[in-house]
Amino acid sequence: MAASRYRRFLKLCEEWPVEETKRQRDLGAFLRQRVAQAFREGESTQYPRLKDTSFTGVTVEDCKMILATDILKQMEDMKKGTWRRLREKFYAKKPEEDSK
Repeated sequence: MAASRYRRFLKLCEEWPVEETKRQRDLGAFLRQRVAQAFREGESTQYPRLKDTSFTGVTVEDCKMILATDILKQMEDMKKGTWRRLREKFYAKKPEEDSK
């Protein structure tokens, strides 16, 4: 897995030009520096995951919880405006009112 990731980073470095006019703030140069640091041994570099999170900082368990149907329903209810929530709460017809 590290070998394919290394090759993809090398391809990115090849496609991203270094701009001499942007000394100390060139993204291409920064990418090359970071790839060299991360893959000191080239394709044979071991690349362990240091954390159990993604770039967002959220763990897999948190993602599953956030995307659960009941949580999404709660979030939809939170998006509703105060007036709409009050109207739904107080003006919703109850089944026993319909029979009167």
